[in-house]
Amino acid sequence: MRAVWLREFGGPEALVPDAAPDPTPGPGQVLIDVAHANITFVETQQRSGRPGPFQVTPPLIPGNGVGGLIAAVGPDVDPALIGRRVVSATGGSGGYAERAAVDAAAPFEVPAGLALDEAVALLADGRTATMLVQAVGVRPGDRVLVEAAAGGVGSLLVQLADQAGAQVIGVAGGPGKVDLLPGLGADLAVDYLLPDWADRVRAALGGVDVVLDGVGGAVARAAFDLLTPGGRMISFGLASGQWSPVSPEAATERQVTLVRPDVPPAQLRAYTEQALADAAAGRLRPLIGQRFPLERAADAHAAIEARATVGKTLLDV
Repeated sequence: MRAVWLREFGGPEALVPDAAPDPTPGPGQVLIDVAHANITFVETQQRSGRPGPFQVTPPLIPGNGVGGLIAAVGPDVDPALIGRRVVSATGGSGGYAERAAVDAAAPFEVPAGLALDEAVALLADGRTATMLVQAVGVRPGDRVLVEAAAGGVGSLLVQLADQAGAQVIGVAGGPGKVDLLPGLGADLAVDYLLPDWADRVRAALGGVDVVLDGVGGAVARAAFDLLTPGGRMISFGLASGQWSPVSPEAATERQVTLVRPDVPPAQLRAYTEQALADAAAGRLRPLIGQRFPLERAADAHAAIEARATVGKTLLDV
């Protein structure tokens, strides 16, 4: 089968298209004919060999999220599953390929009315966004600042916070990204590349009640400084290359709660199911900003690292 290999850590060029053996579903597994593979920022870090929470060891086929049709099942798995449209995690690798064998309990059936590519775009990001909004407890009237608001997770957070009745401040890097935010539900859209971006938020709203931090570094610190007493902050990304520098001591001094959710696997699965159901019902719209053929996975990684992407990036197989 066609696949993309990572045989050694390096830049995007380390992702090399090449043949791979066709996987065979073993006991307790199903085989998915992959139509789309999800790409996450974490995967660009794994490819480069940077330290992080999810380490990989080359050689391997990267990719942890796919969507397609179940083509075959293991000897002890219900054959009625064959033909179903599903999205699934792959266990950490194997997604950048034409086929993937996964645990039979892993896939989610794609609801009727939801396109398969949109379901793939929601597999990781929809779960994360739904979890973050629940964990931080967004309430009607909250002033909610979403960083990296034009990204895969951020664009969903803007929608969910808006639907919860919050006043949403979307911040993103560059005018092209900022221009997308009102259409997603942001009441105020600000470019965090401008040196006075935080002053603009403060002048418009006085401060904020919730920060959803997807950038880290100096942007996270500036957003933290906008929080009023009783505010909540939760971090979900490091688009700047650094996690938020805000310490628990600094948060306590400012009477701010740093939310760090500890979610059991069953609840994470429920969040994914909720995101897929919301999208099927028209309540949530994933922003698929760009797509690349499987063989151009290196170009996709390069675009993500250059901050040249919006929303979710997919590989079309």
